[in-house]
Amino acid sequence: MRLVFAGTPTTAVPSLDALVDDGHEIVAVLTRDDAKVGRSRALTPSPVAARAHELGLHVIKSNRMTPEVTEELTGLRAELGVIVAYGALIDAATLTAPSLGWINLHFSLLPDLRGAAPAQRAVMRGDTTTGMTIFQLTAGLDEGPIFAVQHSPIGEEETAGDLLERLAGEGAAFLTRTVGAICSGTLSAEPQTGEATFAPKLGKHDSIIDWAAPLDLVEAHIRGVTPEPGAVAQVDGQPLRILRVARPDVAADAPTLTPGQLGAVGKDVFVGTGTGPLRLLSVQPAGKKPMPARDWLRGRRDAATLVLA
Repeated sequence: MRLVFAGTPTTAVPSLDALVDDGHEIVAVLTRDDAKVGRSRALTPSPVAARAHELGLHVIKSNRMTPEVTEELTGLRAELGVIVAYGALIDAATLTAPSLGWINLHFSLLPDLRGAAPAQRAVMRGDTTTGMTIFQLTAGLDEGPIFAVQHSPIGEEETAGDLLERLAGEGAAFLTRTVGAICSGTLSAEPQTGEATFAPKLGKHDSIIDWAAPLDLVEAHIRGVTPEPGAVAQVDGQPLRILRVARPDVAADAPTLTPGQLGAVGKDVFVGTGTGPLRLLSVQPAGKKPMPARDWLRGRRDAATLVLA
């Protein structure tokens, strides 16, 4: 099948590879413009653009659907457009560029968690199960009829980054099966049913930790914003990135702590939440490398009185 593939981040690369390996003709890869990355702020192609160049595929870079982009996509005479985390809207004029329209691999069980950050929001709210949906793209936000759904558990210690990496691999195989069924005419889309919820893009405000919230929600929130934008506490006005936490063992001799208060028992470091102490495993102080929480706390003369904000 003649396909246009639209994607940008690393999570979209396995799907591109799988479609190529499955024998489809990728007539173009649509991705976002080069972005400034790292301390040098050097313009860098997206992971999908870099992989497409390695595969010798035609690449179109654009952050929005200009008339020029729409005209080029229409002229390619693609049969189907496939989207995996492109990061921009496909407007009404471009929806009909491929003869069969566009399908989207979305990392949630639609209509739950429509939007830009479904995997992150699922982890943040403490879900134990999520999944993936392949649906027909329409003008509404993730509202189109559904071709296929696949469920997947969320591990107890899985961060949003871990989950996205895993779903990217599972989703590639799921996508090729679905595209094959669409190609053969054996699969049709059904309207979405159920209550819609939304998963807006994460911002810096999501880094803030409410230590007074219940322990389970604090732990889930930290996992959900890891690695980006990251969970950040304040210590004496300086940011402390919280990299890894864990719920205390049932038999652990954990101290009684107020929300945000730090305490140590042996080699274990704990921080208080609204319903009990949470183990603090690794952190990254401002301007320093990641380190075990016990090493960071041992280097603080005021360890006995520290409170995270």
